[in-house]
Amino acid sequence: MLESRPMKQPWLFFPLLVSALVTAAPGVEPSAVEITDEPHHHLALQNNHVRAFKLEVAPHQNTLMHHHRQDCIFVTLGPARFENDVAGKPPTTLKLLDGETRFAPGGFAHLVKNLSDQPFRNITIELMPDDTSRPKREIKWDEERGLRILDGATQDILFVKDGVRASELQMNPGGVIPKHHHPGPHLVVAVTDLHLRSAVEGKGATTVQLQAGEIAWVKGGTTHTVTNAGRQNARFVILEFP
Repeated sequence: MLESRPMKQPWLFFPLLVSALVTAAPGVEPSAVEITDEPHHHLALQNNHVRAFKLEVAPHQNTLMHHHRQDCIFVTLGPARFENDVAGKPPTTLKLLDGETRFAPGGFAHLVKNLSDQPFRNITIELMPDDTSRPKREIKWDEERGLRILDGATQDILFVKDGVRASELQMNPGGVIPKHHHPGPHLVVAVTDLHLRSAVEGKGATTVQLQAGEIAWVKGGTTHTVTNAGRQNARFVILEFP
């Protein structure tokens, strides 16, 4: 005679079913760490507007799988060739130029494999969510794309994302960015070593020196003229906030 066995309660299977569905769901990567726990990302600056990380991956090494929960802008430092493995998607290979600046919408997890014989370095800037610290990102800039020819300098307006305007500036020795106003704050990312003189209206001139790969946060409400006081060409990226 067959031994009868009591039927297990259906609710006992529910947690296992949910766990299986979550594990199998496309784009979900439960093993990914937070970006702050990824050892190749080093927090360099944090405020109500941004959270900026310096990333460096040795030749032929890779990061851990990690989350990018916020929209971000990244500036490449030096030429790069790497594999981008996004959870739930086929791997892609990217080649980026020194100073190349791109935007990536948040809500994904990935790992980066450096395919080059040189370190892969960038500055990753997370755009923090809107809150009472700044206006809603609906501002309209006078220009959202275009090239400005200045006095021995150029400003290439790259894009506007989440109300933040990204520009790349290049200045010959002695080149000048004429007097202009920054109503909101901006972040400076040095692509080359910088030796700049900032003449602030009503406050006199100050010297700004940054090494390639360094960043600086500048408060808003400033009107100034900028001159390349160095002997080499200067190149940097600025992110302007409303």
